[in-house]
Amino acid sequence: MDILLDIVHSVDYGVLAYISEHWRGGLSDTVWKVFSLLGSYGAVWITLAVLLLFFRRTRRAGAAMLIALGVGFLLGNVFLKNLVMRPRPFVTHTDLTALLVPEDPWSFPSGHALSSFAAASALYFFHHKTGFLAFLLAAAIAFSRLYASVHYPTDVLTGAVIGVLCGIIAAWLTDRVTDQCHTLRLRKGKK
Repeated sequence: MDILLDIVHSVDYGVLAYISEHWRGGLSDTVWKVFSLLGSYGAVWITLAVLLLFFRRTRRAGAAMLIALGVGFLLGNVFLKNLVMRPRPFVTHTDLTALLVPEDPWSFPSGHALSSFAAASALYFFHHKTGFLAFLLAAAIAFSRLYASVHYPTDVLTGAVIGVLCGIIAAWLTDRVTDQCHTLRLRKGKK
């Protein structure tokens, strides 16, 4: 088991070192900072979800996104980060320089990746085309965290997987609950 963990840590660091050495600098830094800031506190996703609540056709998607974001925040940022307490890459590896100042000291899992993929998955459940575009934005936000050396690849991958699961579960529950409410309203109308 220790050998496997050593391999994972080595690959994690290797990916970040490669990005830092070969891809960082100039306009690219600004672009990836913007993507990272878009994902901060889930703001872009919360804003989109709230806007979707105003329209009947997209209301379920907006509700599912908010539920997915809430569950993801509790699971990732409140529970897992404080349980695992993995230091950020630039803290452990002094040759890596953080491009941004993270909101908290812990790296695992990536809250940006988790919230982005949770929201994108919930949206995709109801609206495939828009959801696909949301997945592209989620992937860019997730990559920006690697680019900035504030997360390891395993942090981002784990955050994305948990996010997708939160999004699917939230969308499924939202769909079932709203269907049940609609059925109850129809039954009351027939009496």
